[in-house]
Amino acid sequence: MKKTIQFLLFAISIILIASCANTRKAVQSGPLQPSILSRKEWNAAPAILPMQAHTPRYITIHHTATLQKPDRTLPDKLKSLQQFSQREDKLSSGKVKPPWPDVPYHYYVDCKGNIGEGREIKYVGDTNTEYDPTGHILIVLEGNFENEQPTPEQLAALHRLVAWLSYHWHIPAAQIKGHQDYAKTLCPGSHLGTLLPELRKSIAVRQRTS
Repeated sequence: MKKTIQFLLFAISIILIASCANTRKAVQSGPLQPSILSRKEWNAAPAILPMQAHTPRYITIHHTATLQKPDRTLPDKLKSLQQFSQREDKLSSGKVKPPWPDVPYHYYVDCKGNIGEGREIKYVGDTNTEYDPTGHILIVLEGNFENEQPTPEQLAALHRLVAWLSYHWHIPAAQIKGHQDYAKTLCPGSHLGTLLPELRKSIAVRQRTS
């Protein structure tokens, strides 16, 4: 009987040690990568111009400044964005945009919460405004958030994406900002911009406990 009790205690201790080890491993592994539609999956065209390599140090959030289109698929939206990006085009402001090598953003979040890969993250993105995007991971959410609200699905996807990127690239929560923090612009729109402090707070809590 005594040996049986000793064996049970030993077995329980082994289980507890293994459980603690698995818990530490789960914490150390960090947030899981969310589901992301790859460039290959949406049939991205190759870049048309050379691009500059960089090391991500910031996460910067944008909006497309166009109304959400829930009836269009994410691949269709990404292809259209790439075609616009790779040609000279006139902007709504009247300014002419030169051709860019590729999609200007690294990730695109549509109104249904689907995430698509844009420009490869190892390359600097592009912008129509006066700031240097070197070191910035550019995330764009579909919508004009001066006139409409981001969907709950978008916000959940944004949180998952930012949590994963900030952990993977060791980006502190304080460096998660909106486009308007770096340039004279309304982007990412007031309805999204006002939510970014809460996003930073949530990521900061995660970073402190990981």
